[in-house]
Amino acid sequence: MTISLAYDLAPFGIRVNAIAPGYVNTDDGMRSAPPGGREIATARVRGSPGGLPTGITLDKVAALAEEVRMDLDGKVALVTGASRGVGAATAIALAQAGCKVACAARSTKEAPQRTAGTLDETLQRIEAAGGEGLAVPTNLADRDAVRAMVGRTVEHFGGVDVLVNNAAVTFIGDLDQPEHRHELTFAVNYWAPLIAIQGAYPHMERRGGGSIVSVSSLAALMPFPDNMSYGASKIAMERMTLDAARVLHPKGIAANIFRIDIAVASEGFVANTPGIDRSDWEPSEVAAEGILWMLSQPLDYTGRRESMYHLREREGIMASRASRPREGGPTPTELFSGLFEAGPSSYAEPYD
Repeated sequence: MTISLAYDLAPFGIRVNAIAPGYVNTDDGMRSAPPGGREIATARVRGSPGGLPTGITLDKVAALAEEVRMDLDGKVALVTGASRGVGAATAIALAQAGCKVACAARSTKEAPQRTAGTLDETLQRIEAAGGEGLAVPTNLADRDAVRAMVGRTVEHFGGVDVLVNNAAVTFIGDLDQPEHRHELTFAVNYWAPLIAIQGAYPHMERRGGGSIVSVSSLAALMPFPDNMSYGASKIAMERMTLDAARVLHPKGIAANIFRIDIAVASEGFVANTPGIDRSDWEPSEVAAEGILWMLSQPLDYTGRRESMYHLREREGIMASRASRPREGGPTPTELFSGLFEAGPSSYAEPYD
């Protein structure tokens, strides 16, 4: 994806491996650019201390940067947890961007779950938008079912280019949580993304590359009450995705993490937090916008642990659609250390 950029600038003595909004990857490594994402003064210029040669403007470089972004049109995407919430919103957004979308989840019209939303409803919205979708009913806690999910996608669409690991389960509790719920949480939140990546990447490699986004949570970093297994599974998934980025980059595949650290009114989160004010919560479509932005970046944009809050602030995307402004300052980006002082838990089991 970077050949056009390299050839265009090579006559001017500039070696730029890849550029993404806000970043430039030069011989010296990835550098953060000033706000606006169009400055490449850090690019190495042969025979000079730096800067842009005559005839190459920042507007030209910005235009070239667009050429190396991943074009989603015509790609095949697989989205887990696509029956509702962020997964459904992402599947629909990918279809609107021109992807053929395989939607995986347990909940169907014939076998609905207690939380609202089915694969059938997501497919109806994809088709209403003029897209092409496939329902792949899958128990994400079953590793063989996850492998079959990838196989069904490839069988139907001929391959896969994009994988969004979004499916997750949450059970309320800490040390007192039954063992089988700890195990189920890790089965869906950690093992399913790992098995999906293992199954999908050979097909991506054969098609010339691909992009993976694993969806995480602020609970990965903060020991919120009643979120022990959920948070632990999410930080494990983040760590696994970083390893995937390292292993898969030579194969032309990017792998990144999108951490939801702004409250999003997905059906699952709403069900687990009864009775609280949600007027500053974002709809799932806002998070989906950020996920698509990440999927569209060049190959060298990989191994990134992006925060929804900080990505919004840095790139000017995911404009708020909440009824009132969000309160509070910047969200943390690293694992909490120390004694966490928390008030009463806002979580409750919705169906006990």
